[in-house]
Amino acid sequence: MTDVLHTRVGACWPGTRAVFRGHDLHRDLADVGWMDLYVFGITGRRMAPAALRVLEGIWTLTSYPDTRLWNNRVAALAANARSASVLGLSAGIAATEAGVFGGGPGLQAIDFFLRAGELNRQGLSAETIVERELQTRRILGYGRPLNSTDERLHPLMRLVEREGLNQGLHYRLAFDVEQAMLRRKPFLKMNFAALTAALAADLGFTARQYQLYNILKTLAGMPPCILEAAEKAEGSLMSRSCVEVIYDGVGPRNWGDRAGNDGVPQG
Repeated sequence: MTDVLHTRVGACWPGTRAVFRGHDLHRDLADVGWMDLYVFGITGRRMAPAALRVLEGIWTLTSYPDTRLWNNRVAALAANARSASVLGLSAGIAATEAGVFGGGPGLQAIDFFLRAGELNRQGLSAETIVERELQTRRILGYGRPLNSTDERLHPLMRLVEREGLNQGLHYRLAFDVEQAMLRRKPFLKMNFAALTAALAADLGFTARQYQLYNILKTLAGMPPCILEAAEKAEGSLMSRSCVEVIYDGVGPRNWGDRAGNDGVPQG
C-alpha cells in the first residue's frame, strides 16, 4: 500500500503550475483550442488542424436543440422539474450512451472498422468482410429508424473532402461496406455512426478513446432545451402520469451484473 498516486497524464500544484500530459498547461498549452486539448487528453497525440476541424464538425452536425430527442428530453425534463441545470446536463450526457441509437452503435461501429480495416489490408474485399461479420453479429452504422436517409452525411462528406481526409482506408471502406449491405437489404444505407467511426479509425482512435470523444457529440443541443424547459411551468413539459405508460418489454434486470462494464468492446 502507498499513499502516492503515480500518474503519467498530469498533475497540479496549487499556486504554482499544472501539467497536462507532460506539458505546462498555462505556458505550453495556453493558446490551443479546446478540441485540440480534449483530443490530446484522450489520445496523448496532437492532431493536425484538418483533423481537429473534422472532429469539431462532427459535434456541430449532431447538436440538435430538439427536446423530443431522447437525451435532450432527459435534460429538459430535469430542468422542468427544477433540478439543477448541471444535473440535467449530466443526465442527458449519460443518456447519450444509448445502446441502440446513441453511443452504443458508435462503439460497435469502430470495433468493426478496426477489425475490417486489418482484414482489408490482408486483401479481403468489403463483400467478404461483410459476409463473415454477418455470420456472427450485426454491423451497426447502416440503416436508420424513421428515415433511412441521414441528413448529416453530405455536410460531413463535404467537410472531410475540404480538409483532405477522404482517402483514408477506413473512410473508403465505409462506402464499400454500404454497397455490400445494400445488396442484402435496400434500406441499410450508411448512417452517421458508420462514417464517423470510420474517420476515427483513420485518425488512430481506439474504441475506448472514440467513446470518450463521441459521448459529447450532441452536447451543444442540450443547453437550449434546458433553458426553454426551465422557463415553462414546473411539471408541464411532456406531462404524463406513469400509470398511462403501458410497457410489455423486458422485465426488471439486475443492474449489479453490469458493474464495471462501460460497454467498450473487448478483444
